[in-house]
Amino acid sequence: MTQERRAFAFELRTKGRRLEGYAATFNTETRIADAWTETIAPGAFAASLASGADILALMDHDATRVLGRTRSKTLRLSEDTRGLTFEIDLPDTQTGRDVLALAERGDLGGMSFGFSARDQHRSGDHRELRQVDLFEISVVAAWPAYPDTLVQARARDAVLPGLTDAGRVLRMMEAQKWNS
Repeated sequence: MTQERRAFAFELRTKGRRLEGYAATFNTETRIADAWTETIAPGAFAASLASGADILALMDHDATRVLGRTRSKTLRLSEDTRGLTFEIDLPDTQTGRDVLALAERGDLGGMSFGFSARDQHRSGDHRELRQVDLFEISVVAAWPAYPDTLVQARARDAVLPGLTDAGRVLRMMEAQKWNS
């Protein structure tokens, strides 16, 4: 199985040193590199979450910039009717402090997740992810692939306007990887 990454804008709140929000949303269609559309089916992450696998929270998919992990319970993941929710207890490291500062300012681009498609349905130029093996979620600085989701950062109780971005460069890279 090939590991893929998918990034998109996200909803994010900060509470002290904790980030929470959605790492993926269900039934939100996005166009990947103008080559195909993709949606994530409700329940796509359920088997992966139930497996007890150690899933990481990273900054920009960089394994040297760990923000949390399920094994240590500093990353908590679950599915609800909207999508894949996350809570990360940020470490008191340079990366953790940087992520928190960027989130509070509304400067983050979105979330991403690393996965392998276990069950998918293709019809023409559309792909529906029905079940995935989830390896990691990442806070990304720029270029989300799912631009239609809401980006919000909440520092304590103040809501800051979020960013959305089409992320064409990331989409082109994802299209090349999927088509190879």
